[in-house]
Amino acid sequence: MDPQRYADLFRSESGEQLSEINRALLDLEAAPADLGPVHVLFRAVHTLKGMSATMGYAGVAAFAHELESLLDRVRGGEQGISAELMDVLFAAADVLESGIERAVNKQGDPPELSTVLEQMRHVAGGGATAEFHAVTGEYSAAAPRPVSLDEGPGVLVRVRQRADTMLPGVRAFLVVQKARTLGEVVAVSPPIEELQGAERPQAFAFRLVTTRPTAEIEAAIVAAGDIEHVEVSSGPGRHRAVRMAAAEDEAAPAPRGARHVRIELARLDTLMNLIGELVITRGRLLQLTAARSDAALDEAMTQASRLIGDLQAEVMASRMVPVWQVFDRFPRLVRDAARQLHKEIEFSVEGKEIELDRSLLDEIGEPVVHLLRNAVDHGIEAPEVRVAQGKPRTGRLLLSASRERSAVLVRVADDGRGIDRQRVLARAHELGMVGPEVTRLDAEQLFRVIASPGFSTAAAVSNLSGRGVGIDAVQARVRQLGGVVELETVPGEGTSITLRLPQTLAIVRAVLARVGGEQYALPIQHVRETLEWSTEAVQKVQGREVLVLRDEVLPLVRLREVMRTPGRGRDEKADIVVLERGDRRAGLLVDELTDQQDIVVKQFDAVRDGLALFSGATILADGRPALIVDVASLL
Repeated sequence: MDPQRYADLFRSESGEQLSEINRALLDLEAAPADLGPVHVLFRAVHTLKGMSATMGYAGVAAFAHELESLLDRVRGGEQGISAELMDVLFAAADVLESGIERAVNKQGDPPELSTVLEQMRHVAGGGATAEFHAVTGEYSAAAPRPVSLDEGPGVLVRVRQRADTMLPGVRAFLVVQKARTLGEVVAVSPPIEELQGAERPQAFAFRLVTTRPTAEIEAAIVAAGDIEHVEVSSGPGRHRAVRMAAAEDEAAPAPRGARHVRIELARLDTLMNLIGELVITRGRLLQLTAARSDAALDEAMTQASRLIGDLQAEVMASRMVPVWQVFDRFPRLVRDAARQLHKEIEFSVEGKEIELDRSLLDEIGEPVVHLLRNAVDHGIEAPEVRVAQGKPRTGRLLLSASRERSAVLVRVADDGRGIDRQRVLARAHELGMVGPEVTRLDAEQLFRVIASPGFSTAAAVSNLSGRGVGIDAVQARVRQLGGVVELETVPGEGTSITLRLPQTLAIVRAVLARVGGEQYALPIQHVRETLEWSTEAVQKVQGREVLVLRDEVLPLVRLREVMRTPGRGRDEKADIVVLERGDRRAGLLVDELTDQQDIVVKQFDAVRDGLALFSGATILADGRPALIVDVASLL
């Protein structure tokens, strides 16, 4: 077996185990008396050891074995849980992560491995804890002999892997580990050590002592992946089998378990681009067929349009993933930052199940990191300061995701000191960002100042902040993604920063508006309603045009003036689009509303010194290009 063929699969599988390790470490630190997280840690580290040994990554496997031995001491009550132990365990988790990445890239062991290894041995009492040979990747103890499974407690589970199983040894080990979540595995044949080293698909069996029903056992085994056949025997003469590969001689096909295939994101991106081109072509064909009176052609085009729409929906759904895939790494980040600054912080995450486009989710990781670090460093006060102010010693930090219409809101909120407007104003005066006549910053001005490149009120540069690369980096990245950033802050009570993001970047529904000879696309997620211009609706208040809409008075923006397009009288017939972003609304006056279309969003580089009004571009159904208006720039 050439291990490098499976390097990407190994990296993905090990990433899941590393996330499990970090979650368990945080749980253990929060509740040291609960040994549940220790068992989770032991299983995850044991899994990583077996996977690494199978791949030939002996250094990682040996280190994992040392860590496993230390955890076994904790599990058996020989090792107490202390602050020193927790620091060593967190450091060991970091070494495992870097060691795996370096092993996959053939870069050797991480330089900090030996230091952390010594710390582990020191915490364990100074002695070596392993009998694992890093050079050979084998154990010095003799492998246990095969055991008889004909008799014994529990149920007998027989498993056969598919003929095309990748990493069969790792997959077999994962099956046994999955079974251990249901009860106690008392015997395995062939022995687990032999299974882990297998290079060919295996047929194996084990006894499981459990109270779980047979169907649940089968489902758990199938979920481990690449299983062709599962048989659960509950006693002599009584058994149930599930065959995962269809057989031609079976009169009644057995139920088929859920199957998953790992696909590179680049392939999904290519597929999304092709769907985008197909959507553009569909729009063009609809225009052409509308000009012909051919019933058969219209019927065929209607069916083709429906099929393209269904295909588009399925491809977009395949790209949607829950935000926990990124959010799960932030508790560790907050924990480390809080310890570095000697702060006590209770961090919570809400809305993990909310889904985002995979490419969008990858992009928001960095902005959220900036916001969390700013909250820990600038927002939440030191424990003694909070107590002096009558607050609890422990600050609260919340990361949440929620859905609002077709947008997803990612919010970072803290109960810290809030933003000192006067301090920001003073710094803005120093930097010449506002004139001396400005004596107070409203919410919009405040955000504009702190989101300026290089702006910082930090007295000193730290590893976390003070370099002026926080909110401005967040603002820039979110704007590139077609989203907006919103700020709320109350002195002494805290700050909340919300990223308002589209669910997907690829294809959106838009209203098309004409101004002069150009058409512009307005994302429909920001369109509240449309209406015709009238002298009753458009009035002047204190010299400024406003839109009077039922019980609301909204500011009116003329898109022709914004785009600097001459040649039209101010009182000619026009249409109005009521735009909405969060709690902000305004009326947008355009020459004409022409259509609604699904548009394919294309990123573009704006011309130098051009208007900062556009979030992208698209190709319309008639083949002409159109700019997509950034609604945030108008409200």
